[in-house]
Amino acid sequence: MKRICRYLPLLAVSFFCMPFAHAQAGVDLAVGFGAFQDKAASTQIDQALLPCTTNDINGPCVSPSSLSAFAISIGGDLMLWKKFGVGADVNIQPAKQNYLNLSASAASQGLSTFTLQSRMTLYDFNGILQPVKTKKAALKLYGGIGGANLKFYEAGSASSFIGSQNFSQYFQSSNHFQVHGGAGVQIYLTDHFFIRPQFDIHYVHNLTEFGRNIITEETVWVGYTFGQ
Repeated sequence: MKRICRYLPLLAVSFFCMPFAHAQAGVDLAVGFGAFQDKAASTQIDQALLPCTTNDINGPCVSPSSLSAFAISIGGDLMLWKKFGVGADVNIQPAKQNYLNLSASAASQGLSTFTLQSRMTLYDFNGILQPVKTKKAALKLYGGIGGANLKFYEAGSASSFIGSQNFSQYFQSSNHFQVHGGAGVQIYLTDHFFIRPQFDIHYVHNLTEFGRNIITEETVWVGYTFGQ
């Protein structure tokens, strides 16, 4: 919850403009549940967290994992006109996933296990095109820019005569510019409550930690429309 609250200012403009939106098309506020995907990087990493080389003295080398994670999203759309609007959303990977299994490094440090874990956050500021809208459904097309934040954590465990001990601590992070596009069908269950299955593509500049610069995302949004 603390991580989500950090990004609430991104949506403050939606609340501020809500009275105006009531006179126009409306404001959508929603929570989404979905997943991120990106393939694993092809470059292997040695135990010193450096790209593997021939006869690497910090071996053995290991392959990074792909990005495949559950995501929680919050977002808001402000439809300034019937077919055009603006919006913002934040997509957070709530749980860390194992990125590198550093078993050899664990042994050298007297640990039972040692891994490098990752956590991805994406945020977008979008223009919205709504070419089709009926009382029960609407097609929404999204396009915009934003950022990607990838955090890494060191995690491990050790056993001793007093039992097992586990630890996890922040290691480092990287920030990337991204371009976003998406499409969703907003289905109204009542006059105001809706669900919106949505597919998104994020082009993340210089995302060398994974195998390509493209992250795909599938989300089911659940929300409420204020106004028309």
